[in-house]
Amino acid sequence: MTEFDRRALSLPASAAPALMVVIDTEEEFDWAGPFGRVGHSVDALDDLGRAQDLFEQFGIVPVYAVDYPVADHPDRAAALRGWIAGGRAVLAAQLHGWVTPPFDEPLSRRNSYQGNLPPALERAKLAALTARVTDSFGVRPVIHKAGRYGIGPSTPGIIDDLGFEIDLSICPSFDGRRDGGPDHTRYSADPFRFGPGGRLLELPSTAGYCGMLAPVGNPLHGLVASPPLERARLKAAFSRLGLLERIRLSPEGHSLADLKRLTRKLLADGTRVLTFSFHSPSLRPGCTPYVKTKDDLTKLLGTCRAYFEFFKEEVGGRFSTPFQVRDEFD
Repeated sequence: MTEFDRRALSLPASAAPALMVVIDTEEEFDWAGPFGRVGHSVDALDDLGRAQDLFEQFGIVPVYAVDYPVADHPDRAAALRGWIAGGRAVLAAQLHGWVTPPFDEPLSRRNSYQGNLPPALERAKLAALTARVTDSFGVRPVIHKAGRYGIGPSTPGIIDDLGFEIDLSICPSFDGRRDGGPDHTRYSADPFRFGPGGRLLELPSTAGYCGMLAPVGNPLHGLVASPPLERARLKAAFSRLGLLERIRLSPEGHSLADLKRLTRKLLADGTRVLTFSFHSPSLRPGCTPYVKTKDDLTKLLGTCRAYFEFFKEEVGGRFSTPFQVRDEFD
């Protein structure tokens, strides 16, 4: 597992909870199929306005973490470019290595995690992505996110050298080892400083465990998820009985009740910075497993709206950006 030396950060208990919204802004592809370099569309970019309109109703300035195919179609990203230029959105760069040049690695699930690539190749891909995003949007990104949460041991030094200041790559409770990816189970949802000279600010995705067995969630979930005990019925039973449930703060695959339950638990544990996230192709039915129909899309957007209302009115929270959060720590 890659576990970075880090200095934990936290807002005072008296601080109103802060919520950031991050959209993984990427190409459409077959989530169940093999990784491929070509044949991907970015048609769902035309539907970003569905979410942006909702965000603006709440005064939310979202982060759009764009990858190479999106940056490579500046005409399709014209609306997004305007939101960023007007201060209505924040730009970040997200690396999907399998569609980012140079293409010097074999296509494989293991190599889909950028941290598994040779450091020189990871750096070359990140440099190419940074240059393409800068050229397309007229702004050099300083926020980085590793696609598939695939941050590796060389990533902090590379992104620091390339001028990035904030990272969004850690997902607490995520364990990708069976797929060749990283293990993030020893991280919490709280921010921290890391990397060369402690210059990088990590703002993790928000995820965690709820239920009676939450304190031992990581080891127990790992046991349930490993052969020969991997059984969907067993994990469903844990959730149904209220014993153990892993939740990511996302409308993809989670209900409003799930998101409220996770939020209340994290706030009770002292977490004051949360991140709400989903994938941009989910805004077009049929592009992700989470949104297959128009009804699914209506439900996803409804969950977003209801959660934002809950966070603002019931929690007493506020909407923030990575830069605003950073300013509170500096």
